[in-house]
Amino acid sequence: MMGWYGGGMGPGMWVVMGLFWVALIALIIWLVVKLLPSKAQSAAPPPSAQVAGPESPLEILDRRFARGEVDLETYKAQRAALVEARGGER
Repeated sequence: MMGWYGGGMGPGMWVVMGLFWVALIALIIWLVVKLLPSKAQSAAPPPSAQVAGPESPLEILDRRFARGEVDLETYKAQRAALVEARGGER
């Protein structure tokens, strides 16, 4: 009466089981790498990126002009409107 267990796993099941364990170990390694802080994330931003307080509207406009987000005519018109609204300073 021996052999009632069906002869065990076939070769295909051994391959599937091996691939399952390889995928599980790869998933665990990937999660550990993603969850641990890297040097790039833990580094402080450069001093130029640190802002002491909120930027003024003129500083924002200057930065947008420097990045090329607004053209010269728009920059001049918006800067004049901001200066006039602030009472003529700058």
